[in-house]
Amino acid sequence: MSTRSVAERERLGLLLVLVSAVGFGTLGIFGVYAQRAGLSIPTVLVYRFLVAAALVWALLVLTGRAELLRGRVLGIAIALGGLGYATQSGLYFLGLEFMTAGLVAVVLYTYPAFVVLIAVAAIGERVTREMVAALALSLVGIALVSGATPAGASPVGIVVVLGAALAYSFYITVSRAVLRTVDPLVLSAHVLPAAGVTFLLVGSATGGIAVPTAPVPWLILLSIAVLATALPVVTFFAGLELIGASRAGIVSTAEPPVTVALGALLFAEPVGVATVLGGLSILAGVVLLERG
Repeated sequence: MSTRSVAERERLGLLLVLVSAVGFGTLGIFGVYAQRAGLSIPTVLVYRFLVAAALVWALLVLTGRAELLRGRVLGIAIALGGLGYATQSGLYFLGLEFMTAGLVAVVLYTYPAFVVLIAVAAIGERVTREMVAALALSLVGIALVSGATPAGASPVGIVVVLGAALAYSFYITVSRAVLRTVDPLVLSAHVLPAAGVTFLLVGSATGGIAVPTAPVPWLILLSIAVLATALPVVTFFAGLELIGASRAGIVSTAEPPVTVALGALLFAEPVGVATVLGGLSILAGVVLLERG
């Protein structure tokens, strides 16, 4: 492959992962709109996951990559979606009831630090100076964000979103093992509907699922499913194949700044110096982990 072709592939890969980061970065923003429209968390997440799953399956069928998982791998995929991703998403949207979308996104991005801790505790991964420094940066970031603005930060919200980050870290750790033998999009096509079914059951049991009757709630739900879920999932994995996991992970750190910027622009969410410094500290830890 020529040098020009390699450069073009890298540019395309970077662009795809950046599109993914922007897409995921809109999730908290649409979540705020969903709250204002009176949509319950189960309603939002049922439509989010089931519509996104249908789109991913359609893409797999069109590209001839559709595959039904079986046996132990299928069970793991269902658990990843029904327990791991469902828990992360539920806590994420719950966090939006306590904090601004920008702060929720920043705190969630501590998950790479949790992934490292799990790897050290569960599989005895060697602790490096980069890991220690990254964990310290993440903790400093949380401290700064927590005391940033009384209007934006909430102790309960911090705990809830840290719970989401911890759940996401377990999800990622288990997913990495499965992805050694399973196509990432195929895994997503099984994880997404499993998460949707979890919230369908929760919502049915609590009476928390509603079918919108007005255009605006439908637009919000479809935006969450398409722009904030299906599109970023597909573009991330497409970019991942072109530029590799480490570089994709670094580019993905654009996600929380996108949420912070949109929150400030659309909702006048407070963005003080401490918030910016805390976010930069967390993102610096992520980049250090990826490069290490």
